[in-house]
Amino acid sequence: MQSRAKHKPNIEKVREAAFKAKGQDILVLPEYSGLLNKNAKEVKNILIAEVADPFIEECKNLAKDNKLWIHIGSTPVKVGEKLYNKSALINNEGRIIADYNKLHMFDIYPEGRKPILESNHYQSGEKATLVETPWGYWGMTVCYDLRFPYLFRTYAQKGAKVIFVPSAFTLIAGDAHWEILLRARAIETGCWIIAAAQVGLHEDGRETYGHSIIVNPWGKVVINLGDKGERQMNFEVDIDLVHTAHQKIPSFKSDQAFNLEVISME
Repeated sequence: MQSRAKHKPNIEKVREAAFKAKGQDILVLPEYSGLLNKNAKEVKNILIAEVADPFIEECKNLAKDNKLWIHIGSTPVKVGEKLYNKSALINNEGRIIADYNKLHMFDIYPEGRKPILESNHYQSGEKATLVETPWGYWGMTVCYDLRFPYLFRTYAQKGAKVIFVPSAFTLIAGDAHWEILLRARAIETGCWIIAAAQVGLHEDGRETYGHSIIVNPWGKVVINLGDKGERQMNFEVDIDLVHTAHQKIPSFKSDQAFNLEVISME
């Protein structure tokens, strides 16, 4: 998806996507699907109370009308003077059954460039979310959370079959790290990793890496939508492959508690 800086065009895109996905079980969207705008002051002026967020409300309607589950990816919502980067899972009756606010803020210091400090305007979430669905337990993350493997391992240890990683990866980090990290999280957990992504040059001037990816529990990339603009593709996930991966390498059964000894130079 190539999201715009206001809700209306993004709602129209998701409406089209939901219609195309009719007959499938779930439509999965990327980070900032509802609103992608790096001008935080403008975002705060656009947003209204979280309970009435227009993008989330329309996704609920589309889920109900199309008998389709929708993972919204994420969209910014207001929390006092700051924002949450909020993800939500909506069932085919149009009801939010789980939500998740991005835990790890994207605060980085690229060489030769100004720091990017998401925490200046966004508030970290306070909980991880593992939700039971008709297809098993699903774990929720957003973008930069990908770099924190203990979150993914915790989900897997608690029974996750699928973990979502909606993202808006930068070009530099995307080319170097995106696929490698997604495959690593799948291999470590034996879970399906589903990572819908933003792509291309956006109207706020940022450019995102694209390459929406699905990785199977053995770490193989089975879908990669590339970087040539917006694309939508259907894919059937075989949940039984999670059990197969865990049988082959039962690493969770081998967890070993340990104490860390730090030996300093004297």
